Amino acid sequence: MTTYNWQKSDWPDFQYDLSTIHTTLISIAEKMGFIGGKLSYLTENLQTEAMINLIVEEAVKTSEIEGEYISRLDIRSSIKNKLGLNQPLVRVSDKRAQGAVELMLDARNTFAQPLTQAMLLDWHLMLLSWSSNSNLQVGCWRVGDEPMQIVSGHYGKWVVHYEAPPSDIVPNEMKKFTRWFNSTAPGKSRAIHFAPVRAAIAHLYFESIHPFEDGNGRIGRVIAEKALSQGVGYPVMLSLSQAIESDKKAYYKALNVASKSNEITDWIHYFANLVLRAQTEVEAQIDFILKKSHFFDTFERILNERQLKVVRRMMQEGASGFEGGMSAKKYMTITGTSKATATRDLQHLLTIQAFKQIGSGRSVRYELNLS
Repeated sequence: MTTYNWQKSDWPDFQYDLSTIHTTLISIAEKMGFIGGKLSYLTENLQTEAMINLIVEEAVKTSEIEGEYISRLDIRSSIKNKLGLNQPLVRVSDKRAQGAVELMLDARNTFAQPLTQAMLLDWHLMLLSWSSNSNLQVGCWRVGDEPMQIVSGHYGKWVVHYEAPPSDIVPNEMKKFTRWFNSTAPGKSRAIHFAPVRAAIAHLYFESIHPFEDGNGRIGRVIAEKALSQGVGYPVMLSLSQAIESDKKAYYKALNVASKSNEITDWIHYFANLVLRAQTEVEAQIDFILKKSHFFDTFERILNERQLKVVRRMMQEGASGFEGGMSAKKYMTITGTSKATATRDLQHLLTIQAFKQIGSGRSVRYELNLS
């Protein structure tokens, strides 16, 4: 029978050896400074755009990890509505986008504040008050006698990956968790001096308790980013969820192994490398914004309204690019124009080197030329 970390006598006295990951921690600190330097060269408008792009990525990927798919456009519109950048406000059809954005903006705005149980319950309410599951208990710890299990497989052949503490001890466990989180913050009595280490422990600790019926993964990632932000003294510019989504199997494997012991050196090693990967993706986002700014400086005045509409729509997909490239058919759909006009516009974009061609014949597609 499997014994989980919370069932062991040393819970939650996590043990770890940092001697093997000092190089990684130094690399994270150096890259944090490098990213800060790059951001400082952006105008205020471009810095806002960078923040919006990262929140979009985080909201999309943190939902995808949980098997939900939310429109990027709805998320972007929700962010701009909240920040007062849309006048008039844009209608958002998917209420889940509003909830995800509300949570992430609140977490950024309150990063320096102590973590409280009331804050966590509010975040849960923000995230899931739009849920279509009418039976879901929102804004409160989970209740009931049924064990909270993480399983996979088919009915009758379930594989149990983890079983969380029973619901009747969750309130007390969460008191201990918030007390630990706040006492290990920078400048506090039990401060953990490496922010990625504290973030790794915070995420594992929270996920081990699994205090909610749903939304534990998403809120657990927000808590990890809060720990990172407190460590550097400002809201971090990265998306842990984007890094996790790129290799979900590795994430769940590391979490599964870590949930069976309170010796968590391997987990911290995994998590530190996750942060490093997330930072690399942030650099790509910043570089994309700089290239985007240069693109518009070069071409905006010589493109017609149809072409600008298509370019802006392609830019909304971020550094990953417009999936499948732009075709005449997609161009017609976006602009509502004829095939002849779409073909002529695309040829013009190619001629002035705003676009580059991929493929040929019937499969011809076009990408933005950001080089």
